[in-house]
Amino acid sequence: MQFGPAPLHEAEGTVLAHSTSAGSRRLKKGHVLGAADIDLLDQAGIMEVIVARLEPGDVGEDEAASTLARAFTGAHIRAANASTGRVNLHATRAGLFRAEPKLVDALNAIDPAITFACLADRTAVTADEMVATIKIIPLAVPGASLEQAQSAVAAPDLAVVMPFRAVRAGLIATELPTLKTSVMDKTRDLLAARLAPSGSSLVREVRVPHDAGAVAPAIAEMVGDLDLVFVFGASAVTDRDDVIPAAIRQAGGTVERVGMPVDPGNLMVLGAVGDVTVIGAPGCARSPRENGFDWVLARVLAGEPPSSREIGRMGVGGLLKEIPSRPQPRQATPERTRQALEVGIVLLAAGKASRMGDGAGHKLLAVFDGEPLIRRMARTALGSSAKTSVVGTGHRAADIAACLAGLDLDLVENRDYGSGMASSLKAGLAALGNDISGALVLLGDMPALGSKHLDALIAAFIAHEGRAIIRACDGERRGNPVILPRAAFSEAMTLSGDVGARALIESGAWPVIDVEIGPAARLDVDTPEAVRLAGGITETGPAASVLGLAKETGHRQ
Repeated sequence: MQFGPAPLHEAEGTVLAHSTSAGSRRLKKGHVLGAADIDLLDQAGIMEVIVARLEPGDVGEDEAASTLARAFTGAHIRAANASTGRVNLHATRAGLFRAEPKLVDALNAIDPAITFACLADRTAVTADEMVATIKIIPLAVPGASLEQAQSAVAAPDLAVVMPFRAVRAGLIATELPTLKTSVMDKTRDLLAARLAPSGSSLVREVRVPHDAGAVAPAIAEMVGDLDLVFVFGASAVTDRDDVIPAAIRQAGGTVERVGMPVDPGNLMVLGAVGDVTVIGAPGCARSPRENGFDWVLARVLAGEPPSSREIGRMGVGGLLKEIPSRPQPRQATPERTRQALEVGIVLLAAGKASRMGDGAGHKLLAVFDGEPLIRRMARTALGSSAKTSVVGTGHRAADIAACLAGLDLDLVENRDYGSGMASSLKAGLAALGNDISGALVLLGDMPALGSKHLDALIAAFIAHEGRAIIRACDGERRGNPVILPRAAFSEAMTLSGDVGARALIESGAWPVIDVEIGPAARLDVDTPEAVRLAGGITETGPAASVLGLAKETGHRQ
């Protein structure tokens, strides 16, 4: 690949190295310059551009990144769409992320142009969580380097998510007069919450005196029909012959380890009776903060309980204890929460608008207040507090794109738009960044919506800590838009046909919060008559006339 400045008259067919504005149009980095682009740049007075000229065998940045990402199929990892040479990889299931450092190092040693970064080995992840990213540094890489990288990525142990198995668990809690019942109740509830992401459940709890003779029969009874047993002692373990390890042995089991080099979490006990793991939880496991108990539990749920030697090697990185001399990242504050929750907008503009009739034209190109409807909707999105906006196109994609020229948003073309709304929703969600906590799904045919309406929904999403579906309403009548939390993205990726967010709302998996925004939540335009009543003019002439208008109003940002 040759990189550097080129006279404009020699730049056709090259790859633009830096985003450049040409009048009302912005040509992005990585764009292949065509004859029309050269004319635009010439009209803008640009005589020279910085470009990359690909040589035989070179592979463009997005194609190279996508090629490597496809190798992770079957590893419970999915790839987002490639953009600017980057593909982010996400877990499709809650589980334990595994990465082999030597294989990752070997991949990154092939060519500095090809990079792979991932989470630490044996990190517990939730469904849809980002686990790795592939980034191609230059605009293209040599084909020989890409082939070597493909071979390296094909190694089965390079990176994989080991799904958590759903288990039926039991809790044995020992009692002493000094331990309050309320503490034991909270411990039980917190343990159930820790198990929930894996689909596991706490099905039984017993409370017995803090004595090995009482704990041992309780263990023996539970291992008969449960998959995992926890013992929370009313007093901390101080010796290998203390109550919990002694009880495991009395129940016919073995003790793998007493104590671990992770703080908090030092006083953990790990054993087994037959094939059933028994965990003696440290006192810190009564707190929701991360501790050594979480590390061991994640490995057990992934089907690989750690050995004593593996636990003994957890000391590096095992200092989790909050101390005054360093920040405390796990202490959330309202301001931190607000800053962390970012919303992206997915503007759906891929459909055929079949209800408009064969001769009426495309409703999204209908003119409202001097501009096409789709441009009006895009400006509404950009005027909100959302961090980013993505437009999903399909039917008449080129015309829609022309209408949006000059606006700071990303276009995602869905070639499968004919299969229904679900395919466009999935394409839009996949294009959002990994720092996005929720997706505001905005239909392209709701001209009464304003940026203030979208901001009201976003404020509600933040107020509910990004854990609920937010839905616009008009009194008791439910409408659009809606905001989907990040936790719902993986479920949305399973939708098909002409199905949108309603299926996720009706699933009952997430709380639904209705936000009153008035009639704007219900007003859409599906027919020529509806367009006229809403104050628009249906597209009657060639698309070029409408697109010309879009260009004339392009300065109104």
